[in-house]
Amino acid sequence: MKNTIRWGILSTGSIAHTFARGLSAAPGAELVAVGSRTQEAANAFGEEFNVPHRHGSYEALANDPDVDVIYVATPHNLHKENTILCLESGKAVLCEKPFAINATEARAMVETARRKKLFLMEAMWSRFIPAIVRVRELVKEGAIGEPRMVVSDFGFRAGWNEEGRLLNPKFGGGGLLDVGVYTVSFASMIFGTPNAIASMAHIGRTGVDEQAAMIYGYPEGRLAVLYTAVRTNTPQQAFVLGTDGRIQVHAPWWKPCRLTLTVYGKEEQTLDIPFAGNGYNYEAEETMRCMQNGKLESDVMPLDETIAIMETMDKTRAQWGLRYPME
Repeated sequence: MKNTIRWGILSTGSIAHTFARGLSAAPGAELVAVGSRTQEAANAFGEEFNVPHRHGSYEALANDPDVDVIYVATPHNLHKENTILCLESGKAVLCEKPFAINATEARAMVETARRKKLFLMEAMWSRFIPAIVRVRELVKEGAIGEPRMVVSDFGFRAGWNEEGRLLNPKFGGGGLLDVGVYTVSFASMIFGTPNAIASMAHIGRTGVDEQAAMIYGYPEGRLAVLYTAVRTNTPQQAFVLGTDGRIQVHAPWWKPCRLTLTVYGKEEQTLDIPFAGNGYNYEAEETMRCMQNGKLESDVMPLDETIAIMETMDKTRAQWGLRYPME
């Protein structure tokens, strides 16, 4: 694979704009194409980001011979369809989180990538931010002893819009899939897959989880305490609590630039770890690194873990009796 990786972006919504800005800070990335449901939207996006190939359909983007990898930026409910379209057309894919509506969809996406022998990764961008990379290193080094608990939250108060993506069941709305997935993924990064789940949610009048709290149990008594919301503001911090100390990931923990390391009996350390660009560049760099090295998935965000995270969220939603119309 050549040094320059040619990117296409599927969809022209707000997250597509954010990723395009991040991509400009990723060495070796070239944004060459965009696909939208309308030619007008593709042209406007292309003008804003100086994108040469502007496609009025997702199919045209997927079949663009000048594209190496496509970032799927559509709402949750379209991820499976759009990702498989791109994979079947021979394109590697970085798919926005949550990877899919449920684990069944996720397995179909992964099966297609493996059958086609193409790179695929969930765009859990926070996992690649330098401060989160440092969290993993500190845990692996034994800086806080044995990790025993994870505490993490991500909630915000969205404006009321029953037809919008956040509160509409037909789009996979609700807190868990939109921002709760960050907390579930963070716990998975530290502890793996839970073997016990206790949770409770407030299901609002549109039929989605407006706020929820989860306790996940792991072997040897380890616990993750997580909460999430789309109608309630939360502190947006994360902690890893160990036998010898703790790591605090300062707000907003999902795009952090500061950690506090507390080792019992020693002086507390504040670690300032800034990130370049808007942070989305790091997941793009991981994608390109894998592609250039002939890897079909990332060791940092492997596909089997992505499926396991979807399974955990499926089991959590089942406790609430929350099913989406497409399920």
